[in-house]
Amino acid sequence: MSSDTAIKVQNLSKCYLIYDHPKDRLKQYAFPRLRRLAGLEPRKYYREFWALNDVSFEIPKGETVGIIGRNGSGKSTLLQMICGTLSPTSGEVNTQGRVAALLELGSGFNPEFSGLENIYMNAAVLGMSEDETTAKLDEIIAFADIGDHLNQPTKTYSSGMAVRLAFAVQALSDPDILVVDEALAVGDIKFQAKCFERLKQLKNRGTSILLVTHSSEQIVTHCTRAILIEQGKIHEAGSPKHVVNVYHEVIFGRKASPTISAEPDPALDPGQVAQTELSLNEDTFSSHPGYNPHEFRWGDGKAKILDYTLAAGSKSYPEHVDTSSAVVLKVAIRFLQDIVEPILGITIKTHEGVAVYGTNSEKQDTHAFTASGTAGQVAVVESRFICHLAPGNYFISIGVASREKDEVVPHDRRYDAIHFQVNPHSNFYGLANLNMELSASEPRA
Repeated sequence: MSSDTAIKVQNLSKCYLIYDHPKDRLKQYAFPRLRRLAGLEPRKYYREFWALNDVSFEIPKGETVGIIGRNGSGKSTLLQMICGTLSPTSGEVNTQGRVAALLELGSGFNPEFSGLENIYMNAAVLGMSEDETTAKLDEIIAFADIGDHLNQPTKTYSSGMAVRLAFAVQALSDPDILVVDEALAVGDIKFQAKCFERLKQLKNRGTSILLVTHSSEQIVTHCTRAILIEQGKIHEAGSPKHVVNVYHEVIFGRKASPTISAEPDPALDPGQVAQTELSLNEDTFSSHPGYNPHEFRWGDGKAKILDYTLAAGSKSYPEHVDTSSAVVLKVAIRFLQDIVEPILGITIKTHEGVAVYGTNSEKQDTHAFTASGTAGQVAVVESRFICHLAPGNYFISIGVASREKDEVVPHDRRYDAIHFQVNPHSNFYGLANLNMELSASEPRA
């Protein structure tokens, strides 16, 4: 292994034996031996599950690599074998230098020990002497920032307090390799910012970092390379942005979006967008890239949302939208019964369910839609907006309703029906781009 390589994984595989019944374990222990003595072919009483299958890669020193993939894809199994807490079925892992790992909350902690006692014990596991730990103790305590709880048993800690203390010990031990598996997800925003600042410092001093997270934004922002694990194998590896894009294709079962020109046009003119056809006869809503099969749909059936088109710049049904791109959403609705003054509503939410914008035809007094409510007719509604959203994943909900005696009656509501992703942007953070301008006067004496 080269001196510039921190981690080298070669043909790594891990197989678990799955027994359908407890008695099958006993059968597997005894019967194959008896069959061999009788000159018969041994029989298996288990099923093989390959959590990881023939994985190979190298990580140079000082590189931050993001590991991403669906639950059960093999990410944690891979990290445990890299850290040496799990033995591979085949293949090998070679590492150079001290390895610090945060694989799960409170890993390596004795719940009966106080936080202070666990600091010394955990540091000793990492190979630090008592004197080295004492020299860094004040820094570890300040980073963890858990106050008087430091002298209480860790079994009384919340999940956030446990990860604070665990990360402080691991990150401040100055490891050559740091492995973090989803543990930072439980920390508050302030602590996460502190953690990522520490990761940046470690990276600058040459520490190799493996970061497992479901946050595509963290992968793109903090990693120099990314690896997508799918069904125990490396599905994609390369630049973080590219791998994250492939990850979302895997998650949502997408195919490539039809592109009208080679490069998307981020112009602010909403008129310069791709033109796509709507179905006015059949319900083809679910046939498009970006449709979320886990949408929540309900209503009394007096109207039906048949189809939609989504365009951003020169792309129709875009998987990724740039901040400040012009977006056009068209919706076709068939009225199955006469409806007096129907209302069309549209809401955009983050993947956590936070509504960032919502409106409807009643609020906007859109008579062009409310005048169409005759049974058998199909109404086409177009909405246009400039995408000033922060990077991340978003869902569009669409609904048709009407009022009966001041009560809103839903006819067809499709919640979280359309998914799209806003590309990373380095000029701001938060939920929306307010295009804030900064200016300053000349300093005064």
